[in-house]
Amino acid sequence: MFPNPQDALPQPPNPSVEQYRKLAKDLVKACGAGTCDGIRNWTTTFVQQLVQLSGLEITPNVPARVSRWIDQVTEFATRTLCQGERRCALTGAQFVIARSLGFTNWPRLVKHLEEMKQRASPVSEFEAAADAIVNGDLKTLKDLVAGNPDLVRQRSTREHRSTLLHYTSANGVESYRQKTPRNIVEIARFLLESGAEVDAEADVYRGKCTALGLAATSVHPELAGVQEALLQLLLDCGAQIEKPNLAGNAQGTVIACLANGRQRAAIFLASKGASLNLESAAGVGRLDIVSRLFRTDGTLIPPATKRELQAGFLWACMYGHVDVATFLLEHGADFRDPAGTGATGLHWAAGGGHLGIVKRLLGLGSPLEELNQWGGTVLGHAGYGFEHEASGVDFIPTFEALLAAGAKIRGSWLEWIGKLRNRSDAEKARAVEIFRRFGATT
Repeated sequence: MFPNPQDALPQPPNPSVEQYRKLAKDLVKACGAGTCDGIRNWTTTFVQQLVQLSGLEITPNVPARVSRWIDQVTEFATRTLCQGERRCALTGAQFVIARSLGFTNWPRLVKHLEEMKQRASPVSEFEAAADAIVNGDLKTLKDLVAGNPDLVRQRSTREHRSTLLHYTSANGVESYRQKTPRNIVEIARFLLESGAEVDAEADVYRGKCTALGLAATSVHPELAGVQEALLQLLLDCGAQIEKPNLAGNAQGTVIACLANGRQRAAIFLASKGASLNLESAAGVGRLDIVSRLFRTDGTLIPPATKRELQAGFLWACMYGHVDVATFLLEHGADFRDPAGTGATGLHWAAGGGHLGIVKRLLGLGSPLEELNQWGGTVLGHAGYGFEHEASGVDFIPTFEALLAAGAKIRGSWLEWIGKLRNRSDAEKARAVEIFRRFGATT
């Protein structure tokens, strides 16, 4: 939970230090009541008031949810105030509020709030500029930078210390600000031409993340149809494509994209010079590179490793590269080995609706009822993909292949299919017909 910068709560206009002090005292009282209900009730009121006062509109594409915030703050407050030296202490309650708003401690929150009182302070201008970026308001952004040219190199007072350029990535910063307006490339170009540092680092995902890495691994620029244009702009302005940890979590550029479901960005960056080893080449479907990493007798050519081979096989299954998956199976990949990913190749292939790989693995005897780390069978993994993957993927043949191979129907599949919102009525009707044919009942 906290401290995750993306989980920071929104702030209302003209926030008051005194209001937050009163909230902290109310939290102490709620804690002193001696029940978990008291803290949850305080948290519910706290979060709902912040959302209402900030005027925040939480649309389906914004990765923020009131219920999630309430659960997180409740858990954090309970853990902070019901254990150790801070038990129901005012300093502990103040710490909870500061962390909930994205600040490392109470004094830093207070300093931020005091500076926000001054409309022309650097902090106020930065917050206004960040809002202008995510709302696509280039005119307001230009006016702010004209009045304060140093704004483009300034950093947020929140713990992630992002620059304004980082906000163009719609990643790593506050979740309610993770939005990509259609003119984000124009906005990023303005910031860069105004002196923004293209490889400035933000303290998210274990630190040192750049705008390029964050934009490449973010779903929002992809959904807006501007991801490749934004990445190209950053590259044209000198962004490093192999900067260590540029996308976080100690992953290379291409693997970071794959791990976040951004296959198009991975392929794009690979085409622009991102380095490819056996694993990442397999993940972007580059059989030409993969095959060159094996000798004629089928053995690996160093520095390629068995671990890269197995991991690459799983990526190929996940992203539907039939030729690569087949090649790696013929050169030592183990269809039973999840290699620390939490699921087998058949799980990943089914979850992506990749029928060719599914049939190949079923033919090899890949187990259907083995559970992934989330407790789902292969059929369940396919169901998750049906619910969450792009609607252009036809999962019905995959369902049919799995059921025909003996996958067991557990739970109320027909009821679940009927409730899906991202699938057409025709798709759902086809799915229902398949499941009924194999014995599903209401």
